[in-house]
Amino acid sequence: MRTEEILSGGEWVRTGEWIDVHDPADVRTPVARIPALAAKDVTRAYDHAERGFAVWKRTSPFVRARIMTDAARLIRDRADAIAADVTAENGKTLAEARGETLKAADFLEYYAGLARQGYGTLLHDVRPNHRTHTQREPIGVILVISPWNDPLITPARKLAPLLAAGNAAVFKPATETPISGLHLARALHDAGLPAGVLNVVTGRTAEIEEALLDDPRIVGITFTGSNSVGNRIRRRLADRNVRFQGELGGKNASVVLADADLPAAARAVVAAAFGQAGQRCTATSRVVVERPVYEEFTRLLVAEVETLKVGPGDDPATTLCPLSSPRQRDAVLADIGRAVEQGATVLTGGRADTDGERAHGCYVRPTVLAHVTPETAIWREEVFGPVLAVRAVDDFASAVEAVNDSDFGLAAAVFTRDLARAHRFADEAECGQVAVNTTTTGWDVHLPFGGFRDSGTAYKEQGEEVLRFSTRLKTVAVNLGFPEQTRG
Repeated sequence: MRTEEILSGGEWVRTGEWIDVHDPADVRTPVARIPALAAKDVTRAYDHAERGFAVWKRTSPFVRARIMTDAARLIRDRADAIAADVTAENGKTLAEARGETLKAADFLEYYAGLARQGYGTLLHDVRPNHRTHTQREPIGVILVISPWNDPLITPARKLAPLLAAGNAAVFKPATETPISGLHLARALHDAGLPAGVLNVVTGRTAEIEEALLDDPRIVGITFTGSNSVGNRIRRRLADRNVRFQGELGGKNASVVLADADLPAAARAVVAAAFGQAGQRCTATSRVVVERPVYEEFTRLLVAEVETLKVGPGDDPATTLCPLSSPRQRDAVLADIGRAVEQGATVLTGGRADTDGERAHGCYVRPTVLAHVTPETAIWREEVFGPVLAVRAVDDFASAVEAVNDSDFGLAAAVFTRDLARAHRFADEAECGQVAVNTTTTGWDVHLPFGGFRDSGTAYKEQGEEVLRFSTRLKTVAVNLGFPEQTRG
């Protein structure tokens, strides 16, 4: 079986303890094993990061940019092998995995470009002969905790800006999908990243959590994952001066108004709901439809869903991949079962797919549920699977109310031909990301990204906005010492 090493202090190392990584398309045989680090190994990673930061923060921004650009090139050169590993450990289709790989390279290139710019502003000063400006500086050692659903692009989205700004990182990939993040680390290492600037930690969370979260050298934690874990981290940091950037849960809604292009809306909703088997933080999981077109839209929606082909990610014919693990599959099936018990009707799907070789994988049929109410658990709680709930409302105001009646506020979409109502929806939707006549998914590297309410913290990701998290602002005033001007 293939054995992986982790990057620590500029060297690739292994341990005597191991964790198996499984393919969710067929869980019978592990695809690789990764080191199961101990607490002392985590502390050593922070030792390396502390030393790496001392070097990296003084490294020319132009050198940082070159290293990140070279790393992006290496990822593109290795795209086929990386995508195959993303599919093997996560389950997503090769097309989705290749798209994720190339987008990870985009993140490195984008922030390499920003690294070449100065972060700051020239300000007027009331005092004569003074010039005042602000400048942004790196904050130090940042802990990066990434999820299993986007195992390459999420680490790239987090690491690229903090490295461009001159910070060092300890990176903890998800235990279920660590190989993808190791590809990112290897590309940066091979591109010339100095020792200690990036250190990878793999292991069983229960055994290393204290060492991972409580090290006094941490100045920031960026985390993507569940609300329960994110809130636990936030409570743990409550009495410490440590920044926390959290991208947490979502219950994203798409609104279909009576004047919408219904076939186009159905295609967009299906793409947003069932890409990566619904395992995207911005996946559409609720559809709010104006009552006059509810029956027609639901018919179009179900017909579109039933064209999806369930199968392993490495089959080119597959359009709906397995879920990432047996645990995730079973949780989604339990959510569907509870929804039916609460009165929901299954229009299509609603069960595991165990036909043939799929009996050994984590497959769930794409599911559409009707007859849900605002009180139905599946309407309110994140499922993170190929499940879509549909509900009719009477008018535009009721649709906006249904979107905003949620603890979450990550993404929403509206489908309409009415420009005024589109803009009104954008103003009134309580979400960090709003789409009009397009999917709730697909936000590019330069677009600020993050949710409201329980979907995240005030620190956005992506674009230039993310630099608020990974830098500190300093104001500098200089007395130029010019003699006072006198009248001649």
